[in-house]
Amino acid sequence: MTSVLIVDDHSIFRSGLRAELDAGLTVVGEAASVDEAVARIEALRPSVVLLDVHLPGGAGGGGAEVLTRSAGLLESVRFLALSVSDSAEDVVGVIRAGARGYITKGSSGAEVSAAVVAVASGDAVFSPRLAGFVLDAFGAVAGERAERSDELDRLSAREQEVMRLIARGFSYKEVASELFISIKTVETHVSAVLRKLQLSSRHELTVWAQQRKLL
Repeated sequence: MTSVLIVDDHSIFRSGLRAELDAGLTVVGEAASVDEAVARIEALRPSVVLLDVHLPGGAGGGGAEVLTRSAGLLESVRFLALSVSDSAEDVVGVIRAGARGYITKGSSGAEVSAAVVAVASGDAVFSPRLAGFVLDAFGAVAGERAERSDELDRLSAREQEVMRLIARGFSYKEVASELFISIKTVETHVSAVLRKLQLSSRHELTVWAQQRKLL
């Protein structure tokens, strides 16, 4: 059974999409905001999340924030962006955050259903005119890997350990316990990590680490 969670802040769209999906797909729930989506994903563990890009709530990050906050489930839960937006920024943003595909709301029920099945099977799916954005953004893979290596080289081995735990959502106390260091030392390392990577918050650090597949 391919289970689906529909995440969109318009109830009429959610109802219409639910009615249009193939009978072989089982809609196990709906969500209308970032926080609601994160909670439902954790509780329901659907096969595929149909995710709108622009959502209210949370820290204002929309669909990309849902992905980063659900980073620990990306191996078992697949995400397919379904949005009215066809901007390169939106497409690349959610793909970098971990979505397996991106289709527009102009797609038919049959097209959405086929995309869900494909993503559930591990394939990547994009509306034709959006594929170019992804190729442009991810074409220089070798260059990105070199950049990631250079960025990590700025951090000491201990700072990298702290960075990964903080980016995964560990509290300072939990990091201190995991690494057998004091909370004050954790705070010092986090400050150094944010300064060296030119980031301003734990949320930005989580996004940074997720984009570089460091979690």
